[in-house]
Amino acid sequence: MAAAGGDRDAFAALLSRHYDRLFAFAFRLTGHRAEAEDLTQDICVALPVKLRGFRGEARFTTWVYRVAVNAAHDRRRKRASHARAADGWGDWEVARQAAIQQETETLDWLTQTMRALPDDLRETLALTLGEDMTQAQAAEVLGLSEGTIAWRMSDAKKRLRALHEKESQA
Repeated sequence: MAAAGGDRDAFAALLSRHYDRLFAFAFRLTGHRAEAEDLTQDICVALPVKLRGFRGEARFTTWVYRVAVNAAHDRRRKRASHARAADGWGDWEVARQAAIQQETETLDWLTQTMRALPDDLRETLALTLGEDMTQAQAAEVLGLSEGTIAWRMSDAKKRLRALHEKESQA
């Protein structure tokens, strides 16, 4: 077969003879015109390479239908794979957004609740929680001992816990 040997005119004639039948078959396989067009285009693009494997043991139309069926299977597998990946991504993004929302709500509550604390406790929390400092670093900034910072953190936690429990009961 000349088309299998790379003869462009022979390949064009082959496509001209079989394109409509191939498209109709692709349409029956997919059920959608746009998908059938894409599938037929994929087959036509791959056909020059695939033709090299055509041994003439079956009629050409039988062989090209097999090529079309395999191409349709490949497209479905690829689409299913992309859908699974997209679903996984979607689940991950939903979880990420929920975590961000929870963190934002917690920080908003903490910021609002810190206003109810005395200045010394608020300063200590702002440095240790807000600025992510160690107690030793906060002690250095405030000119206090680490023990005093530890006590303030303990006192602040007790007060915040009590405020939270009070809000939960209301």
